[in-house]
Amino acid sequence: MKAKITDFIHHLLIYDYLLFGGIFILFLLLLIIAIVIRQKMTLAIFLVILAFGVLTAGPIVGYSMMHQHLFKHHIIIRDVKALEFTEALLIKGDINNTSKRPFHECTLYAGVYKVTHTPYIDQLYPYFPFQKSSLKIVETIKPGQSESFKLFVEPFRYTKDYNLTLKAKCR
Repeated sequence: MKAKITDFIHHLLIYDYLLFGGIFILFLLLLIIAIVIRQKMTLAIFLVILAFGVLTAGPIVGYSMMHQHLFKHHIIIRDVKALEFTEALLIKGDINNTSKRPFHECTLYAGVYKVTHTPYIDQLYPYFPFQKSSLKIVETIKPGQSESFKLFVEPFRYTKDYNLTLKAKCR
């Protein structure tokens, strides 16, 4: 856990600091307005609740939306096959940098989940994959370029129908 927090802090951009500072200033501003209009109790309580909502949800939503916009990418899956002589699933594909900034590292996350042909259960299974794997690409991918990858999901013994989700976090 300490390594994840340290890694997160080391990879913050100037935009992240501006976002977190802006959210904190908005939090303080809403609290000051609530204190000033304390005679109107319902509005003051609403502003205090709104201030704490902004303080808790703002950084999470803002960070994820900002990084989706700054580090746009597109994943193309070329081939998925279960290997015969080893218990593994091979995923071949490309990751394209469609943003305006170069990527210095990308981490690909793959998840394999069951297909039951029951609509309600099939909507839940993508959130709970039974096999997971990840791959870190530490090469610089310039804007407009792509990098090919091979990702193995092992051990993979499942013989029935399955689907695959592939996500990436690039910076």
